[in-house]
Formats: sequence, C-alpha cells, structure tokens
Amino acid sequence: MRFISHQSPRALTIALLSLVLPFISAHAAAASKPRVALIMKSLANEFFQTMEKGAKDYQSKHSDQFDLISNGIKNETDVGQQINLVNQMIAQKVDAIVIAPADSKALISVSKKAQEAGIVVVNIDNKFDEATLAQEKVKIPFVGPDNRKGAKKVGDYVAKQLKPESKVAILEGLPGAFNGIQRKLGFEDALKEAKMDIVTSQAADWETAKANQVTSAIITQHPEILAILACNDNMALGAVAALRAAGKEGSVKVGGFDNIAAIQQLIKDGKVVATADQHGDELAAFGIEYALDAIGKKGGAMEDRETKVDLITKETLK
Repeated sequence: MRFISHQSPRALTIALLSLVLPFISAHAAAASKPRVALIMKSLANEFFQTMEKGAKDYQSKHSDQFDLISNGIKNETDVGQQINLVNQMIAQKVDAIVIAPADSKALISVSKKAQEAGIVVVNIDNKFDEATLAQEKVKIPFVGPDNRKGAKKVGDYVAKQLKPESKVAILEGLPGAFNGIQRKLGFEDALKEAKMDIVTSQAADWETAKANQVTSAIITQHPEILAILACNDNMALGAVAALRAAGKEGSVKVGGFDNIAAIQQLIKDGKVVATADQHGDELAAFGIEYALDAIGKKGGAMEDRETKVDLITKETLK
C-alpha cells in the first residue's frame, strides 16, 4: 500500500526542519559551552575539599554557562603530579584552567604552556612568584586573599593574650609556596610588633603528621614555649596533638589559618585560639567566574583581584 502526501516539497522541508533544528541548536549550545578545569593541591586537606565543593555548587547553579573538570594531587608536595594534571588539561584542550599551585615557581612554566595553547589561566589561593613570572615573560592574574594581612590578624589576636617577650614558635608551610611565605611574614609582623620572642620557625610542609613531629621536637627543645602559630589548620591540628601528648594542651596558645571544620570545634573548646578564613568555597567560584570573564574578553588584559579573609575566634563562632 502506498501513502501519498498531499504536501508540497517545500512544506515537507519546513516540517522536517522544524523537527530537526531544536536538536541541532541544543547540540550546538552544548558544544559551545566552555570547559573550565579546577586544579587544586591536596584533596586530603579539608580546605581543598571545601574548595572543590564550592566549585561544584557554583557550576550546578550555572550549568548552562560552563562545564567543570576538577582534580587535585594526593599530597601537598606532589608538584610533579600537579604539572602532569595541567598537561592533561592542555591535551584535552579545555578553555580555562583555574589553579591553586602546590609550588609558586614550578607550575609557572606549564601554565605558560597552557596560555600559549590558547587556554585562559587563572591563579588562585597560592600566588605565583612575581620574579619567576617576569623571568618567563608571562602574566597570570591572581584571585585570592592577602595572606600576610590574614596571618597578621591571627598573630595579633594570639599576641594580645601573651606578655611581651613570651616565647613563640612558627610552623611554616611547604618551602617555595608563596602563601606560606606570606603567612609566616604576617605572623612575624604581629609578633615583632607585640615584642614576642620567636624562638624557632620550622617547615612542616602543610601536613598534620609532620607538624606533630616538628611540634614535639620544638616543645622538647623549648619547654618555655607559650604559643605556636601554624601557617595552615592541618598543621595546627598536628600541633594540638603533640601538645596533648606532652600534657601541654591548653597551656600553649595555638593559631592556624583556613578555618576548616575540624579546627572550629577546637576553637570552641579553647584548644586553638584563632584561625583565618579565606573562604575556599567562594575562592573557587571567584576564580571560575574570573576565567569565564577572561574567555569572554578573548584574552584581554586581566588584573589581580583581592578577596576577603576574616579572623575566626571563639567569639565569632558563637
């Protein structure tokens, strides 16, 4: 049996197009959405877990604007693996990379490579080293807080609870990390201004276990220590554990940086005095937003953008 259409060829064409065009348009829209890669430091660190969640929450609210790829390294010191992650994103031809570099110098070369491949690169959390950027003849915008100001707020608060000439120690982050260097400087600014005695400043590489070991050695060598300022909360947790084991928990003031959930209860219990909140969840969103803006400007000049950092104490957590 044959079915004969009484529609003209033109009418049939129009009818078919009306069915097909929505699918073509939907596919084109999906294909045109930029892909943004968020590359973080250690996902074992609660701060970066918070950052990743913030990025995913932001993407879910703006799913029509971009697709998100998020990844991080196993630990803070695995710089080589982070370089590999950037290279993978270059190979996948993403439109933008938002990176919290494990090392302020070592990630610049591969980030430059990404730029040269036409990928927008935005630096968050840990600022790239200015001298190395100049040497590589590359400009990469930074979106993040002033770590030195944030650390000084913590240092000021801790120092007010001590007498002048009190003995204080600093736990530093990974050597070569700009944010760790800036936080150390901020602590030193506050302690010197308050006439504290900084008896030692040692690296614990952002890690809880190493901070525990370093703190144990410090309080053995300097039993007169009255405060320990850690350049991140993971190290503050390690310091608290070491003080507890030595029977000094509560008698030695501890300050941190990041305001992870694990540190908040210790602040409420008086085992940690203060920390600084740089709002990691918002920081990721700001970086992504900035990258999307840069994509829209098609490589136009982008300036650094400073984000907020707040002092967190027992009073602010009430």
